[in-house]
Amino acid sequence: MKSVPFKIIFAAAILSTNLLAQPIAVLAGSHGDVLIKRMGRDAFSEKAALGVSLNNGDAVKVGALSYASVMYINDKSVVKLRENTQLQLMDTQNTRTVDVDFGTMLSTVMKEGRRKTFRVQTPSSVVSVIGTEFASIVDPISGVDQFIGKSGNFDVMNLASGQTVSVGPGQKAVSNAVGNLVQAPATPGEYPPDPETTPYEQGPKPSEREAPKKSTQTKPKQQNQTKPQPQKEAAPQEDKKQETETEPETQPDEPDAPDSGVEGKKPPAPPKKPFGMGLGIGSATLDGVLYNQLSLRPEVNIGKLGFGLDLVIYLDNEGNIRPDEWDIKNDPSMLLDKILFIRYADKTDPAWVKYGSIDGMTLGYGGLMSGYSNMMEFPSVRRVGINTGFNLGPVSGEIFLANVKDFSRGGTLIGFRTAYTISDNFPLSIGMNYVTDANMFSGLKDRDEDTFPDVFDDFPDDSTLWNDTDGDGWPDPGQGSSVPDSLIDIDADGDNIVDGNENADEILLKATPFSLQENKASVSGWAVDIGYPLLQSSIIDLTVYAEYNSLSFPASVASDTVSFNRPERSGTGLSIPGVRSSLFGLLHLSLEYRLINGSYVPQFFDQSYDLNRVVTQSFAGATSIQTKDMFVFTDSSGTTSSQGLFGSASLDLFSLATFSASYANMRMDTTDYKSFYAFINLNAENIPKVSTAMAYYQRNNDDNPFDFENPTVNTVMGYRVGYELSKGVSLIWDFRQYYRDDGTGKLQPIKQTTVETAFNF
Repeated sequence: MKSVPFKIIFAAAILSTNLLAQPIAVLAGSHGDVLIKRMGRDAFSEKAALGVSLNNGDAVKVGALSYASVMYINDKSVVKLRENTQLQLMDTQNTRTVDVDFGTMLSTVMKEGRRKTFRVQTPSSVVSVIGTEFASIVDPISGVDQFIGKSGNFDVMNLASGQTVSVGPGQKAVSNAVGNLVQAPATPGEYPPDPETTPYEQGPKPSEREAPKKSTQTKPKQQNQTKPQPQKEAAPQEDKKQETETEPETQPDEPDAPDSGVEGKKPPAPPKKPFGMGLGIGSATLDGVLYNQLSLRPEVNIGKLGFGLDLVIYLDNEGNIRPDEWDIKNDPSMLLDKILFIRYADKTDPAWVKYGSIDGMTLGYGGLMSGYSNMMEFPSVRRVGINTGFNLGPVSGEIFLANVKDFSRGGTLIGFRTAYTISDNFPLSIGMNYVTDANMFSGLKDRDEDTFPDVFDDFPDDSTLWNDTDGDGWPDPGQGSSVPDSLIDIDADGDNIVDGNENADEILLKATPFSLQENKASVSGWAVDIGYPLLQSSIIDLTVYAEYNSLSFPASVASDTVSFNRPERSGTGLSIPGVRSSLFGLLHLSLEYRLINGSYVPQFFDQSYDLNRVVTQSFAGATSIQTKDMFVFTDSSGTTSSQGLFGSASLDLFSLATFSASYANMRMDTTDYKSFYAFINLNAENIPKVSTAMAYYQRNNDDNPFDFENPTVNTVMGYRVGYELSKGVSLIWDFRQYYRDDGTGKLQPIKQTTVETAFNF
């Protein structure tokens, strides 16, 4: 019965393929460089042939000094593409849409025999047509669309403002990305000539316009695709030469690619735009205070070198700038926070390096680390990572550091991987991984960097003060020689008796707080894996693998009065056999049988690791510390064992949406430990007015991960939604929620919400 869901998903994928693959038009004429990109493909790889069928979702691209003519099968409507034009054909049950990315298109829409509403959609406008002949000129570089009527009438709506105008013969509508829409008379000769009857006298040099779309990943960070941009088209009599540009991405950084030692060789990454600029205007909650946020995020790419900055100013309700992010004179290390990333080359190159943000970090088959991100608490916590590696023939290697700033706090999370593939003819791969967190306590926040975490520091913003026994705002004595006597509390224990009138043994004060400098708790793990691809084709690929993992937790006892006593523990895990498969490049499945001994849990270093790396709990006025292993492994003896199945599935529904989920059920004696993870990402290019839409939910090693009404510290959820106000202008909601002890032994939700208006130039 466990295979039934996979059969249902597979059947749904096949059925969807049949529905979307119906021919809706034919290529009635073409000349020169005309290419077709089939639905679900990443690139324009098929050269157009006269009479070839075009299916629902297919796209057509016409190069320089070329043209194409497309005729719909049922109503004989015709659209003609002039040089340097790209569009996609999309049909639904009631609507026929031609999505024009850029260029010039001449449309002849028939009334007779047509049972669907005919629309032309551009980045800025939507045209509704009953039956008419008109031209569409789309220039996303300037953000201006022109629609010129030849016969009949049609309506044009601006997507930014919602304004609508009607256009008749001899008239035109001009619409732009900022919401302006006007109707005006069309001048003689302004209607573009028919490409099938007018020879091209001059045109721009051919250039490659299409950058392959990146495949959609299964991680809680948004995936972007690089769209081609047209060369500007002038009047019909003179086609001016222009350089091809690509649209700036909506985010200055991209998730890291999966490890090459497992996934094998990857195609080269598409070239990046030389310069991009993101401007964010919105609000953010930091340390419980709501601020207005103004952020500038430039990205520069010069060859293989690229860097992005995050320049943010936070204003309170009185217009004052929050100084914490800009006190560079006293803390030069703040310059590190302004760098979002610096990268050289990509993971497919012989050598590469990246500094700053890290997303989706997976080593090997994920037994130790899977989907780790150092951005989970951004922007309230800014971590600076390093990720570098090499690919030299059959050997590849990789190393990463999660946060270089943690070295001053005792250590950070570090990972290594090396892999070797025997040959192309015998592609057996062998890999080794090592991960260590030198001090899990460095996950405790310490704003004033006095080595006393904020949860134990009564003065978290003053590095010279830390204890206030009676909570009256005046520090206890013994804070340090730099604290003047005038600041010391004369009644530190709060018993309404001046301390000078009491004996020393009668004054009960707090002990020195828990110190990061004097306490450490570490974890380390290593793994070896082996894999072999049994099948590799465009329809199906199948890989079998095995992976052995080991985790070790040295004993640690706090040197302070804070309750922390972690016994030594260790454990191992074996995944054998493991199977991964991909069907039609759309459905990805994995299944493995796991054998676990002692204190080991798969994917210990996961996406939410920084959130539950170390947690504090309060009960009866006392605060205790627990590292992640202490609440994951309730049995410290290390003699337990468990076994069970882990399965995952992800579906890329023809670039419309990506859904992934995983579930594990491990039995230990008579107790089941279950984990669940789900992620959905919608391709916003197919949703009007939406620039991004994704959501995720994770809950690991709980009795019932589907008990949504009773979350635990292992629960993490969030979403990111963007509403496109106009082309390149989006309103972004970014929400994240997890749970922590509220000081009374109860869990409270920690909600982080960022709302910003993002501009991309």
